Amino acid sequence: MSLSLCLLCILLVPLATAGLALMQQGLGRSRSAAHAMLASLCALAIAAIVFVLVGSSWAGYSGGLSHTVHIGGVAWDWLGAEPLLASGLRAGLQTNAYAALVLCLQIFTVGMAALIPISTGNDRWRLAGVCAATALLAGFLYPLFSHWVWGGGWLAQLTLRFGLPNLVDSGGAGVVQVVGGLAALSAAWILGPRQGKYTAGMATAIPGHNIVLVLFGCLLALLGWIGLDGAASILFYGASASQVVLVVINAVLSASAGCLAALLTTQLRYKKPDASLSANGWIAGLVAGSAGCGLLSPAQTILIGLVAGGLVTFLVEALELKLFVDDPSGSIAIHAGAGLWGLLAFGLFGPVAGPRAAMLLSQVIGIATLLGVMLPLLHLGNLLLNHLIPYRVDSDGDWQGMDIRELGAGAYPEFVMHAEEFVPR
Repeated sequence: MSLSLCLLCILLVPLATAGLALMQQGLGRSRSAAHAMLASLCALAIAAIVFVLVGSSWAGYSGGLSHTVHIGGVAWDWLGAEPLLASGLRAGLQTNAYAALVLCLQIFTVGMAALIPISTGNDRWRLAGVCAATALLAGFLYPLFSHWVWGGGWLAQLTLRFGLPNLVDSGGAGVVQVVGGLAALSAAWILGPRQGKYTAGMATAIPGHNIVLVLFGCLLALLGWIGLDGAASILFYGASASQVVLVVINAVLSASAGCLAALLTTQLRYKKPDASLSANGWIAGLVAGSAGCGLLSPAQTILIGLVAGGLVTFLVEALELKLFVDDPSGSIAIHAGAGLWGLLAFGLFGPVAGPRAAMLLSQVIGIATLLGVMLPLLHLGNLLLNHLIPYRVDSDGDWQGMDIRELGAGAYPEFVMHAEEFVPR
């Protein structure tokens, strides 16, 4: 029963990637819409193939083969050691259905993580650069942290090694969302802002071209998140069917609370509700709620979603206006910011058998690992790739739009005309 339910949940996960893809192209310029969608499709394709051939070996699964290193008298399980090229899969389907389901789920989760940076690079990130960055993420960087948390690695062995509660990330708030959000931050640093975004030290608003698709993407994302949270909870934390029902309830509540918090925050601050930030709040609620999806009460989940939705509006503004980070869809704030809050929130509210401080310390260790280890690795990898395959399109492409420059045709050739194309630069 649980395996069938898990497979059903896994089949919903692609709806989350579809929702995110619609949101990120809707929040970009219309003259780069086709490029954004094609980049998303290519990222999903490359992530799936590279992860199955290489990354799944490093990610491994709990109880599988792994590499360990001895430091200070402690054995640190730091990397999986499964066969490359998924050569053990055929036998695994018959003798180890668990390993096969883990691989099936992570084909989609690694694709979701790879999708997140694309929205940050909207209107200026070349397709070749997107493909190269995706291969790096799926081949090594995502599997590394995934193994530490979901594959029986050292963050899942804190109780055994140090007497602390193990890091809890039931639905991938850290493994998927924060890793993707930090990759987006790295991409933003390397790509720089879009032309015309900052003039004389001031930020210019560049509104998304299709908010209807953005809001529709939110509804698709909810269904996909239910699948992701449910499948991950079953596979990595042994959730029962009744707990999966709680996962569904909490996903709806976290998204709803996040959306309403963002809507109310923008109403109070700007005198009118902001549709795009409300959509960001919806996703931020889902992201934050993922950390403890089936382990928290509905009331706790609503509180976490409310904080995430309000927080994301301030993070988006701080990144854009204070730090001059151009992120068209707010992915850094949504996925990295809300994901980190979700991990911390589980330490504050999650069920514990021992001292609350110990659980909080375990979650903080996970957060510190993401910021102190994964972010430098992601940025170093992207810097090296940028030297080999320049990420940013040339200035003419930045002005004309990615559709014409890279694909040779626009997404809306008969319906959209841009006034700025006829204004001298």
